[in-house]
Amino acid sequence: MSADKSADDIENLTSRRRLLRQMAGVSLALPFAQWKPLPVWAQASVQRTDRRGKEPARLPPPTALSPEDDKFLDDLERSSFLFFWEQANPQTGLIKDRCNVHINDTGVVASVASTGFGLTAICIAEKRGYISHQDARLRIIATLVFLWRKLPTHRGFFYHFANINTGERIWDSEVSSVDTALLLCGILTCREHFQDRDMIELAEAIFDRVDWTWLSEDTTLLSMGWTPEMGFLPYKWDYYSELMMIYLLGMGSSSHPLRPEAWLAWKRTTFEYGGLRYIGSFAPLFVHQYSQAWFDFRHKRDKYADYFQNSTTATEVHRRFCIELGKSFPDYSDDLWGITASDSDKGYVIWGGPPAMGPIDGTVVPAAPGGSLPFLPEATIRVLKNIRTHYPQAWSRYGFVDAFNPLKKWYDTDIVGIDTGITMLMAENARSAFVWETFMKNPEAQRGMTNAGFKSYNPA
Repeated sequence: MSADKSADDIENLTSRRRLLRQMAGVSLALPFAQWKPLPVWAQASVQRTDRRGKEPARLPPPTALSPEDDKFLDDLERSSFLFFWEQANPQTGLIKDRCNVHINDTGVVASVASTGFGLTAICIAEKRGYISHQDARLRIIATLVFLWRKLPTHRGFFYHFANINTGERIWDSEVSSVDTALLLCGILTCREHFQDRDMIELAEAIFDRVDWTWLSEDTTLLSMGWTPEMGFLPYKWDYYSELMMIYLLGMGSSSHPLRPEAWLAWKRTTFEYGGLRYIGSFAPLFVHQYSQAWFDFRHKRDKYADYFQNSTTATEVHRRFCIELGKSFPDYSDDLWGITASDSDKGYVIWGGPPAMGPIDGTVVPAAPGGSLPFLPEATIRVLKNIRTHYPQAWSRYGFVDAFNPLKKWYDTDIVGIDTGITMLMAENARSAFVWETFMKNPEAQRGMTNAGFKSYNPA
């Protein structure tokens, strides 16, 4: 996930998921993967006469937006897209983890997660007419070629951070399961949106190279990562979080599929706040957002929950939690709320709630409401418009800075790719459901959800 720039943090770099765990107390150009027939247990009900599988049922966007709100989200998407287009190396396609918007940022740290969001952002931009079809295609092809031929991998999984120009591993970063999953979601979105033969071949080669069964080692729970120096990290994806995309992609694989038991292995802990009950694990709001940027959980449920409604409830609980915090931090109100893992005036912080986590100090993180736009459209748009209107220093060429604190009069200088990315993708889903509808055409996505036991239903 996102890297802080301080010398101490660079020396002791960990992913934000590992940091979160501590606070909660808990090869180049490989040959094309050989296709393997699916075992009986992995054969989903998805029947295909071609690569694309069934067309998923079309659902309307979560809400009808006013022309004014739609225009606001369009401006937000245009600005956010510029980060992914300009803060990338056109030859490698890799996109910076973050950049300082007040200087000519010459940093070379790219993240595969930011690149995954960026690939999806290019699909949105081409659809919306922000860039031409030809420019979009050339950039995506260059990216996929580099990912396939040059960017180092291990068992198909990518290292978290890489040099934007060479692809060289940076900071002894881990081979990351979640960041690889974010990248794969972007790749599969490109494959379905453009229906380009070269993209299809490259996307399938990259996806089929990923050995999900290696990641599970001798357990049904997936590891968070691996390094050549230490082997597997001592952390598993064992509680509800952004992990859903990892398991669903693995269960949808045709080359190295996870068994269906993997979906049942991780825990779903129920919380209650103000009479509202929902499944959660950790306080930062991003855990309820990332998987749902691509996977469409609307009007679907497994044996445990309706996860779209669960994220809606979690967002509403977080809104109420922030308003309650207004007693201590008077900037928080119904018009200004949102805390999730982000920058602060003291560095990168894992915070959120409920329950309260981290040294909450009145900082506002636009990606918190931004990443929940489809869940609570009216409430989240109100906050984002308020920030844009009354806190102009929180706005930049690339949209919202990562965080700001009105009480301290502190405004971040940086854009963080994953936070700008979740905001842009969810803005488009709130407007048109484009990312959901495009991504869910992938047979891997359909097969993963079918093998996990999802059924369509009409929620009350």
